[in-house]
This record gives sequence, structure tokens and C-alpha cells, in this order.
Amino acid sequence: MAAELREGFDRIRADLALPGDFASDVLSEADRAADAVLADLFAPVDGERPIDRRDVDFVTLDPITSTDLDQAFAIDMDADDVVLSYAIADVARFVEPGGAIDQEAWRRGVTVYLPDGRATLYPGRLSDDAASLLPDVERPAIVFRVRIGPDGAVALDSVERSVIRSRAKLAYATVTLADLPQAFPELARRIELAEAAREADRIESPEQEVIRRESGFMLRFRPRSEIEQQSAALSLATNMAVADRLFAARTGLFRTMQGVDDAQLRRLHHIARAFGLDWPEGSPLSEYIRTLPADDPRTGAFQLAVRRAGGSARYEPYREGVVPWHAAVAATYCHATAPLRRLGDRYVIEAARTLAAGRPVPQPLVDAFEQLPATIGPSETLAKRADRAALDLAEAVVLHGREGEVFEAVVTDEDQRGVQVQIAEPATIARVAAHRVDPGDLIQVRLMRADTLTRTVEFVRVG
Repeated sequence: MAAELREGFDRIRADLALPGDFASDVLSEADRAADAVLADLFAPVDGERPIDRRDVDFVTLDPITSTDLDQAFAIDMDADDVVLSYAIADVARFVEPGGAIDQEAWRRGVTVYLPDGRATLYPGRLSDDAASLLPDVERPAIVFRVRIGPDGAVALDSVERSVIRSRAKLAYATVTLADLPQAFPELARRIELAEAAREADRIESPEQEVIRRESGFMLRFRPRSEIEQQSAALSLATNMAVADRLFAARTGLFRTMQGVDDAQLRRLHHIARAFGLDWPEGSPLSEYIRTLPADDPRTGAFQLAVRRAGGSARYEPYREGVVPWHAAVAATYCHATAPLRRLGDRYVIEAARTLAAGRPVPQPLVDAFEQLPATIGPSETLAKRADRAALDLAEAVVLHGREGEVFEAVVTDEDQRGVQVQIAEPATIARVAAHRVDPGDLIQVRLMRADTLTRTVEFVRVG
């Protein structure tokens, strides 16, 4: 099975023409930049010396195998306010505008992940070493200081080019509350409180994923742990605060998404009823989602339905007279917290830092905001296609040889292409021809075909 998957992943790379190894000039430039920056971390940048924040107890929190660490954080209380110090990798210090690294990053747009490796946005010398906020080493960072009030309102206090030293690399799979800053749960509670007040529809649904084990690969539906869900509040608070600052300055690159319209909302009510879920009349979708039990499989299916009902997210530059709106967040929103993995974040960070210093955003940044959507959009689409192809491959490999078996499945959706079903074991999402069924119905399906070359599986309903 492992060999089939590895060969299949290689075919995906070829079929989708995913970025491969970096050219020698890009690698050489990355080595030179890494050596120069790490040799003198406090060298002036644009006439200003980075601030020494090595005394702050920063930690990172990521998947256990991650080495491209964009974010480190410390959290304190200041009277009634929670204060988040969010250190973000200072990628701009390593990238010469118009240089080989910069040009290649514009070609790639984002890091593309497959279960057996990544096509990174920047060379590994930067993304997994010199620019990564690894523990127990000094690294350049942009530190956002974000104030969160008792009602969850966020404000950007400062943006500093700094040098930090992370104290620990924490992992979602092993972290406990005792490992985290004392105010971590309070910050998450306040952000969730503010989301409820805004009637935000943001959800963190279980994800189908291929995971790598010593014995090979496996498929599963992975629910997010409570701490992992809470940690999303750190980026959410920072990105909202940065978006507010940029919008007030009438510039920026924003993440936008349309909300669930009335027709889709009526459909979601029908789906909830079909799932046997009690959605009280008059209860907003955002409020109802928060009442669903995390350990009920119907919750995950309904959350997936909500996600599909919303519009697609996109990037948009500032436009005079237009309020950029992200419906899932119910606020103006941008991406500033993952510059090692997303091209646009590097430019948003630089704009925020410039504004915080009391200077106007320079024209090259404004021009970049206009050009970035045309680069990042196709790159994100490619990354999603690669992710879906990897899941399709894993399903075909895991099911190959089990043709003729009957599986119990739950109907999760129905559209013009047929009925979508979810099989719990092995974790599989498929389409079948079925009539007189509703989302939430349990049906039986027989596996007819599992083709590892075409990455397709075929089921028929038998009960």
C-alpha cells in the first residue's frame, strides 16, 4: 500500500505540474540571505534596528511534524485586557525585491502539501531553518501586539521588527493547558464571545486526511481538539486587527467571502431536520452551530453542508467605497500570519509595519496588492486540487481489493451530480446514484471498483 501511494503521489505531482526543486540561483540566494541575516540579526533594516524581544517567553503550537513555523506567541493580562504578542516570521528580511527568491515565490504563490512532502513557497534553508521560528534559537520576527477587550473587541497596539527566541515547540497532539500561557483560554473565550455577538458562521469541521505512519499511510476523519480550535483565535484576532488598520488607511489585501443566502439557509434547515437535529425556529445559524455536540457524527456532516453552502473565499485589494467582508468571520479580514506558506502575507505584514511606524504605504506595496489576487487565486486552486487528488488516491488504494464489500454510509448531500455519502471506516467520501433519500439517511453501498491509476472509486446503493 505504501509503495502504491508514493507512486500515486508522484503521478499527482506530474499530472498537476506541481512546483519541483528550486533552481540553483534561488538556492544560492537563499543560502546567502540566511547567512547574512543570521550573522547580524540586529543589523539596521530601512534605517531601524530590530527590537530585542528575546526576554519574552514565546512558544509555538503546530502539528507535531511541522518545521515551517510562522507563528510564536506570548499572552499577558493588562488590567481587564488580554494582550497577545504574536511573533510572525520576518520573511521580508531574507527576500530581495525582484531577486531570484522573490520571482520564484510569485510563480509558486503558496506552499502545496501532499502527505509525503511539500512544494514549499521558499527554499528549505529559509522555510524550515533560518526564517522558521524554531525553539531555542534566535530568529527575526515581526511582533504584533494585539489587545483583546472583555467583549472580544480587538485593537492593534504596535507592530515591531524584532528578534525573538522561542522557548518551546508545542504540538497539538501532545500539548496540555499547563504548557500554554495562563490567559490562553480566556483569549479564546473572548474571541468566541465576539464571534457570537457578530453572528459569525466560522466553523472548524472534521477534516478527511491522509496521515503518515511508520507502517505506511491511513485515512481518517480528524476532529480538531479543543486546544487546536482555541489556537485559531490567535490568528483570527491578529488578522482582524491588521485588517482594521489597513482598511482605515485605505489600502491592503483582504480575504473576502459571501455568506449563506436565504435559499441556502432554507436548504440547511431541511438538512438539519433530515439529520434529526433540532434547530429551533428563529435561532441564527452561527448560534445554532455552537450548540451541536462535537462527538456526534451528524455534527461533522452538517458542518460540511454549511461550509459548502457559503461562497468561495477570495483575495481583493482595497477599493474606495467598498467594505471587504468575510462572512464566516463577520468582519473585515486579511491574512498576515503565515508568510512562510502564503505569498500575500509578506506584503500585508510590511504594510502593517509601515503604517504602525507612522509612514504611508509605499507605492510598490500598493501595486503588489493589485497584482497578488491573480497570482494567489490560481495557486490556491492548485493546492486544493492536489489535496483532493491525494485523498482520492488514498481512498482508491485503501479500498482496492475490497470490491464487492458492502459498507454503511450516511448521506451528506444531494445535488445535480447525485448523492454524496460519507463512510466512516475507511474514512471515505463518495457519490452514488440513489433516489428517495435525504441528507442524514443511513444507506448501504457496495464497492464496485477502486482504480488506483485514475484515483476513482465506484459504489452502488444496495439498501
